Amino acid sequence: MKVLVATEKPFAKVAVDGIREVVEKAGYELVLLEKYTSKQQLLDAVADAEAIIIRSDVVDAEVLDAAKKLRIVVRAGAGFDNIDLAAATAHNVVAMNTPGQNSNAVAELALGLMVFAVRNFYNGTSGTELKGKKLGIHAFGNVGRNVARVAQGFGMEVYAYDAYCPDEAMTAAKVTPVHSANELYQTCDIVSLHIPATAETKNSINYALLNQMPKGAILVNTARKEVINEAELIKLMQDRPDFKYVTDIMPAADADFRQFEGRYFATPKKMGAQTAEANINAGIAAANQIVDFIENGNTRFQVNK
Repeated sequence: MKVLVATEKPFAKVAVDGIREVVEKAGYELVLLEKYTSKQQLLDAVADAEAIIIRSDVVDAEVLDAAKKLRIVVRAGAGFDNIDLAAATAHNVVAMNTPGQNSNAVAELALGLMVFAVRNFYNGTSGTELKGKKLGIHAFGNVGRNVARVAQGFGMEVYAYDAYCPDEAMTAAKVTPVHSANELYQTCDIVSLHIPATAETKNSINYALLNQMPKGAILVNTARKEVINEAELIKLMQDRPDFKYVTDIMPAADADFRQFEGRYFATPKKMGAQTAEANINAGIAAANQIVDFIENGNTRFQVNK
């Protein structure tokens, strides 16, 4: 049984060592394809792999066609839009993610971006404090719950909207549930996005929704670029000089946010999960999930049907 770790951006060595320990203890062979520079290298490497661990690497129909023996692919991280789920299903390949492994890392980044924004990007002028601010969490999953936990330590009032999460789960976390996106945005000074990019959510964060936020509002996006209607966000920021947007996602090439100096910040690359701890946790979780699937048929984290 061959397990391929295909990572254009490699795991840290300690993560690879942990993956190797899990895989080889189960009696499987581990093969590494790191820092590859062409898709053909990936196509060649998957030819005899029965399991694959990836990060942001793309597993599409072409890759699946080449992987004749493949039974499972695991994306080490929460997002899985780099896997063609329909193609995986058509090839009888189980696709999984590793939810929760980088949740604390993303939550800490979200709060760091909030501090950066309320303190005017550390430009030497007087800012404000997070204490007493109303924070809205849009989607109360693993990351959202960690954001709530950290934000409560800052003394923030925390609200959340998630159509799929019962009120009881929010109140148990000392979070006030609201029952529509409109209510969340009308109520909160700062909104932190944690929704996935789906047909329902793409471009859903638009002018009409954001314009309901109070004066001095801040939008934090550590989720996905696709959920933002960038053209409408730019129009909103032109119309509302009080509005700030901070994110760990670079915008589309034609979305010019540079005009909003002092109100906009994006990290040079996606950084939510870029901690040593998250890197290690997600990689080892992926290896454990592969072993559990092969040996016990466990499909708990399967994301395709």
